[in-house]
Amino acid sequence: MPSAAVHSMTAFARCQSIISERQLTWEMRSVNHRFLEVQIRLPDGLRHLEHPLRETLRKHLKRGKVDCTLRMDLQNVEGGLELNRKLLLQLLAVLEQVRRDAPDIGAPNPIELLRWPGILGDEAEVDEDFLGSAVSDLFEEGLTQLIAHRQREGEQLALTLNQRLDQIERIVARVKEVASTLRQDIQDRLVQRLEELGTTLDSGRLEQEIALLAQRADIAEELDRLAIHVEEARACLRGNGPHGRRLDFLTQELNREANTLAAKSVIAETSQRAVDLKVVVEQIREQVQNVE
Repeated sequence: MPSAAVHSMTAFARCQSIISERQLTWEMRSVNHRFLEVQIRLPDGLRHLEHPLRETLRKHLKRGKVDCTLRMDLQNVEGGLELNRKLLLQLLAVLEQVRRDAPDIGAPNPIELLRWPGILGDEAEVDEDFLGSAVSDLFEEGLTQLIAHRQREGEQLALTLNQRLDQIERIVARVKEVASTLRQDIQDRLVQRLEELGTTLDSGRLEQEIALLAQRADIAEELDRLAIHVEEARACLRGNGPHGRRLDFLTQELNREANTLAAKSVIAETSQRAVDLKVVVEQIREQVQNVE
């Protein structure tokens, strides 16, 4: 089975094979889900294969809602269809009991009766073990295609996520530049405000107020944490999967730091950068929902 550092949970696969005059078709669809949820649909005569096929899938997929459907169509069978008369008589006997208890129910529709599982078969003989083995082999072929599709989409997701992380790093770098002059900006604004009010403060009191305001507006810790979370996200993308839940957690932490940064902002540019940061983090969150 193919593997990759990052896999998407969205994929589709379809494969066919003709075995004993029967065309077997597996269709597999995978979409986002918090956990691994598998549904396998098989013809009645092959339901015993469901458990081993499910276990095969679980060995290779960790998350996603996966629907697998097998269609089996006859190909050029001269013998035609055969009616399972014994099953039909049993079914009619049950329907007659129902009609006695509920006389208003009408006569059964013949077409609906023919759709009952096992009513119609075919006269072409087939080795059940051979057919089961062929179905399992074709399932693994389809699963390989599905994983390859998830891998290709995962590569694109990893590229997109790294681009968003680059954006965060650029925003953090710019905010650090602004923060380096934050104390002076606070002092200039405070002095200007005092002049507008016609009030003066002694140098000691002024310095104390500036220090207090600068402490409240200090965002160094948030910027450091943002940088750490970005590096951790990159390490996660480079490492072995599954990655989705770890990335989802890191996205929550990035959003938490972005909110704190916005709350502490005292000048227009840092406020705007905090908004830009939250937009990028939300874009990451949306993409992470697709990661296995």
